[in-house]
Amino acid sequence: MSHLLQRSYYQASSSDFLSRDADAILGALVKAHSFATDIMQRGAWQHQIGTVKKLLRSYPSADVLFEFSIPRMGKRADVVLLIGGIIFVLEYKVGEDGYPRHALNQALDYATDLKNFHEASHHRKIVPVLVSTKAQRIPIADEWYADGVSHVQCANDDSLSEIIDYFVRGYPSDDLDHNSWIASTYKPTPTICEAAQALYAGHDVRDISRSYSGAINLSKTANCISQIIERSKSSRRKSICFVTGVPGSGKTLAGLNLANQRLNMHGDENAVFLSGNGPLVTVLREALARDEVSRTKSNPAEENLTKTAALKKASTFIQNIHHFRDEYLRTEKPPVEQVVVFDEAQRAWTKHQTSRFMREKRGLDEFSMSEPEFLLSVMDRRTDWCAVVCVIGGGQEINTGEAGIGEWFDALRGLFDHWDIFISEGLNNSEHFGGEELEDHMAGLQASNEADLHLDVAVRSFRSEKVSHVVHSLIEGDSTSVCSLMASLNNYPIVLTRNVGTAREWLRSMARGTERYGLVASSNAQRLRAVGPDVRVKIDPANWFLNDSSDVRSSYYMEDVATEFDIQGLELDWVGMCWDANLRRRDSEWGFFQFKGSKWMNVKDTSKRAYLINSYRVLLTRARQGMVICVPEGDPNDQTRLPKFYNPIYEYLKDCGVRDLA
Repeated sequence: MSHLLQRSYYQASSSDFLSRDADAILGALVKAHSFATDIMQRGAWQHQIGTVKKLLRSYPSADVLFEFSIPRMGKRADVVLLIGGIIFVLEYKVGEDGYPRHALNQALDYATDLKNFHEASHHRKIVPVLVSTKAQRIPIADEWYADGVSHVQCANDDSLSEIIDYFVRGYPSDDLDHNSWIASTYKPTPTICEAAQALYAGHDVRDISRSYSGAINLSKTANCISQIIERSKSSRRKSICFVTGVPGSGKTLAGLNLANQRLNMHGDENAVFLSGNGPLVTVLREALARDEVSRTKSNPAEENLTKTAALKKASTFIQNIHHFRDEYLRTEKPPVEQVVVFDEAQRAWTKHQTSRFMREKRGLDEFSMSEPEFLLSVMDRRTDWCAVVCVIGGGQEINTGEAGIGEWFDALRGLFDHWDIFISEGLNNSEHFGGEELEDHMAGLQASNEADLHLDVAVRSFRSEKVSHVVHSLIEGDSTSVCSLMASLNNYPIVLTRNVGTAREWLRSMARGTERYGLVASSNAQRLRAVGPDVRVKIDPANWFLNDSSDVRSSYYMEDVATEFDIQGLELDWVGMCWDANLRRRDSEWGFFQFKGSKWMNVKDTSKRAYLINSYRVLLTRARQGMVICVPEGDPNDQTRLPKFYNPIYEYLKDCGVRDLA
């Protein structure tokens, strides 16, 4: 019974529920609630208990669950009813006289979450119902999504029983084993924002990740890093470890989890999560602040937290790596932090880029260190111990001056050979060194190889773990491999169109509830402007990624497009990827171009070519559930948008097995 109570505040069979006094049920709900219960919440529960008692008199074999946990969303569904083989999810709005859009989305989100992440619900029909107790009666909507989730039903107190009866009678099925359903494994895959919020609120990484594949991988990596830190602490050594992973494998999540764990369990270490990805830092801080403000408002026992105070608090946990760097340029004192997580460490600046920045922006003419060398020198100021965790994404360098991972090893070889080095076997992947060998960079260094420092399972694209492999083969130009892999993406659609409007329509048709969608494109995709997306218009990342569908600044409006710089490290449920002529097919190979002034210029520099190919790699791996790729048709009357630039891209994608929507 204790396991069942963890999933819901109150659970009972129909007969037990009907025989128990309503006040006793209310008492059980109040006791299970971790916050002080206000009058409105008590009143809502009393109303729900009364209507459900009336309803279940007709269903003696049913089970009822109040406040059923939806872990990925960090929320609870008001009531779940298990009747026959159907799962009913009831979202109550007591006293409401209409059916507001946000409430309809909420009910649908809960049902969709169960379908996607609750194992015993995968193959069951799920009916979400919005119960607005004083609203007008609305006809039953007998429409279904392809996966067996019904469109949201709208009910009032009187029509609820009619809706339940309609679906139970109309869709008879094998009875569901209710105890097995309640005890079934919940395997959520949150967005990075949802994950950060859950970790910040005190959840463990295992609570918000699937319990197989990715979650096992994440847990092993977390344990491995913690052991390294504890060894450093006990032996008073300085350590650095390199965590690798395929795109979408939870590398940033692993870093956030580590920093959060050490901060909560070992506060004296002043653990911090650092990232040079400005949009990621902005979005995560804003997400944490909004969530904490919301949680304090919903808890009468807590004093309301202001947004400013919440943002300040979040900023001590998640910092911009460049601000951290500048702080220790002002002083030679050792840092207060002993555990530092550097996210996207491959994007740290080279010696040339750092020196130029320091000369031009900080007035430091004599500065002659790369960013990795300076950051290590800061941590090396500590006379006791420290641990540095470098989180690395292969093929993710997308900007001029980003050093790649080799710069870290060069720094270690030069000045920090007294550090203990732990590396992932995933560093052998060619994406990390641009075709060079790991051994060349490790020459003269001693390192321990730790298998658990590599995350090899993609968890962003929860519908398929093969998406990163598809994208890798597509970027490599291997259409045969892409075709073979595409066959395994049964639940992850990748489709093709020549029209931006068609792409927008597809995204709207695929998304349910508050599932987020939007358009993305390369930062140099300047000729897309002729067909709609204008990459020159900069988005506000917090508004674009976090605001709801009523806000014109949000991704939902699909007016503003996010580039690789905006979206790296973040994700959407559904992505419209707009492909311009800066990366095009020429004689069965990629051609690399940059738009300057009024024409396309051939890119000859190998580093800039790598940045361009990596930008498309980033853009193609941002979707959790599916993607539409839009390749414009071009215009024979526009020398910058000739059809011969775009048609080979379109034909290549078709050869790869990407289905055209036309």
